[in-house]
Amino acid sequence: MGRPVAIEVRNVSKRYSDDPGLAPALDNVSVDITDNEFFTLLGPSGCGKTTLLRTIAGFEQVSEGEIRLAGEPVNDLPPFKRRVNTVFQSYALFPHMSVAQNIAFGLEMQGLDRKLIAQRVDEMLALVQMQHLAKRTPAELSGGQQQRVALARALAPKPKVLLLDEPLSALDLKLRKEMQVELKRVQKEAGITFIFVTHDQEEALTLSDRIAVMSAGKILQIGTPNDIYERPQHQFVAQFIGDINFLPGHLKRGQQNEKLFVPNGMPVEIPCPAQGFDGAAVQLAFRPERSQLVDPTQPHHLRGVIEAVLYVGTATLYQCRLNNDIKVMLRENNEGLNRGRVVGDRVAVNLPPHACLLMEA
Repeated sequence: MGRPVAIEVRNVSKRYSDDPGLAPALDNVSVDITDNEFFTLLGPSGCGKTTLLRTIAGFEQVSEGEIRLAGEPVNDLPPFKRRVNTVFQSYALFPHMSVAQNIAFGLEMQGLDRKLIAQRVDEMLALVQMQHLAKRTPAELSGGQQQRVALARALAPKPKVLLLDEPLSALDLKLRKEMQVELKRVQKEAGITFIFVTHDQEEALTLSDRIAVMSAGKILQIGTPNDIYERPQHQFVAQFIGDINFLPGHLKRGQQNEKLFVPNGMPVEIPCPAQGFDGAAVQLAFRPERSQLVDPTQPHHLRGVIEAVLYVGTATLYQCRLNNDIKVMLRENNEGLNRGRVVGDRVAVNLPPHACLLMEA
């Protein structure tokens, strides 16, 4: 049996205008998010991910559909009556209060006993590992420390669900990566559902139990990070999550009845997984790191010429123009090897069957 459902979103739409010519911010969205799950809403600006978060929080009213929290409908409940809390991008800490006072604020508003408040504040300080900074004010903290205080304050009232609206976007890259580890640890130790909004694909892959990829107010695909990256169901998802190449072409049957992909304008047959396409015009998609550059004299490979070489530390990226005039990007781990490839070199590209993904043209 699976875990209980924490949040149910059923056929939710959100319109900011009655003009039928304007697309809704949310368009018939449905999703179940389970207890203790780290669930991420991922997509570009304007895709509807923050609007969906705000409807769950109660800051926006849905135009159609229903939202349930632990099985109970919450459409008509104001934010303060929903068992959810929100961590915003701006942190919104009280500058005149200490760390401990910031964490205690929401508990005091609930009228809890002072001893209970003090106990809960101590628990939250320990959770975010800030016991030694309890008396400092926000101005005396780093950005990462302020983020931890905001997280502790939101968790202190024991919400059923914690909503996080791009909470790491204001941090520099190194600190952001450190906070990703901390955020995942806190979520597991707190044992509650996190719903996280981001446009950062790497962040989503790193943190999430499951990801919902959104575009134009719709959820295009929901899955584990591995599912989303390895088996994208839409071209938009494939392009948005990581880097990927596309080759137009068609399928044919081989002598052993296997499916072979033939790129447009190239006399090459590439073995492909037996997916639900047969004879149709399709696109072959492959990740830059799943292909290999090989000697151009070897048969049965794509052929082309290197147009750009980009050294990125752990790897080298090669932009190649294939003989059918399609550009692709390839990635090789450096591993201390200097292969000496330069712009103008003629190369062949090997695509193993497991690297290939077929998609509609």
